[in-house]
Amino acid sequence: MDNRAGEMDVFVQVAALRSFSAAGRKLRLSPSAISKLVTRLENRLGARLLVRTTRSLQLTPEGEVYFERAQAILADIHETERMVAAGGTAVPRGRLRVSASVAFGVRCLVPIVPDFLQCFPEIELDISLTDSVIDIVGERADVAIRVGSLRDSSLKARKLLDSRRIIVASPAYIGRNGLPATPDELDRHNCLTFNFRPTAEDWPFRDPLTGSHFVKLVRGNFQANNGPTVRSLCLEGIGLARVGQFHVQPDLDAGRLVPVLDDFNPDDIEHIHAVYAGHEHLAARIRAFIDFLVNRIG
Repeated sequence: MDNRAGEMDVFVQVAALRSFSAAGRKLRLSPSAISKLVTRLENRLGARLLVRTTRSLQLTPEGEVYFERAQAILADIHETERMVAAGGTAVPRGRLRVSASVAFGVRCLVPIVPDFLQCFPEIELDISLTDSVIDIVGERADVAIRVGSLRDSSLKARKLLDSRRIIVASPAYIGRNGLPATPDELDRHNCLTFNFRPTAEDWPFRDPLTGSHFVKLVRGNFQANNGPTVRSLCLEGIGLARVGQFHVQPDLDAGRLVPVLDDFNPDDIEHIHAVYAGHEHLAARIRAFIDFLVNRIG
């Protein structure tokens, strides 16, 4: 490794072990040599990375960022060296950070994790589920599952599936409130919505006679920030919901939910992609994960 990679390696060991002495023993360097290397790194960066006390070492916010990124960079360096030494192939290994929407994670991703880990036992999978659109670089994710349009052209993407968005309700709700025959009848129905969208939610429709598209403002007494929560309330008969069909297909098949106003559905398709920061030498762990998703989900 060059001097920068060497300094980076020293810092990662210190940050992981929270000790100059322990890092020195692992790297076969004296504690004073370790301290000088970390100080040199801080001086070069112009930022304090560690707060040193007589009893402990703590990472500063800048140190936390550098530690996370340095771990990933060193893992890529080691993986590249192993790949070259193995004649151009590498065993996928290391920590893989994945972000996905809650609905997709619960319905599609988590069920296939055991098979993935069995196929790639040297990968450490770190999954975060959120319906917020994250900044892959800023949040230090390797792969993000995006639902809907892709706005960041700097990212690479592979399509996993297309799914309709549909309006559903439970038979119990329909039994109490009736089945709306037209979108205008939604004014007297309780519509469950998402709070990460604007307060007023417009549901899209298409007139089956004229083919014209229009939107209908809906309202209700419940909002949530993820699909599984909205689905649960819908199953309990609290109201109507507009959700991804992939998420509720088992409920439709079992009769726990029924489609509503399907004749007015405007082919409301949402595209689901795996996105990642692409470069020429994609880490084996990222490539293995994306290929596995495409094969199992696509």
